[in-house]
Amino acid sequence: MDIVYIRGLQVETVIGIYDWERAIRQTLCVDLEMATDIRAAARGDDIERTLNYKAISDRLIEFISDSEFLLLEALAEEIATLLMDEFSVPWLRLKLGKPGAVPQAQDVGVVIERGEAF
Repeated sequence: MDIVYIRGLQVETVIGIYDWERAIRQTLCVDLEMATDIRAAARGDDIERTLNYKAISDRLIEFISDSEFLLLEALAEEIATLLMDEFSVPWLRLKLGKPGAVPQAQDVGVVIERGEAF
């Protein structure tokens, strides 16, 4: 199994359960690892035969910035579903952080793994 990853992708969105959170945009931080087999892409030097991290980043930015979830957990599940459906990702590990949500902490959030590694 090979991994294509994206780290530190920052996206502004409406997220949170409090009224004041619903009235502002907050920055989320996305770290993502996705299973793939890079051998065919490497042999042919062909972006079409691997996971295109630019295309995935663009799609995540669009999806997250347009969303208005209450919970990080709900957003994380929807991101996982989107990636598996639209990009045929068989396995992923997603860390979704909400820096600044707890002033005494550098970051808080969730980490999920979905799918089957091969």
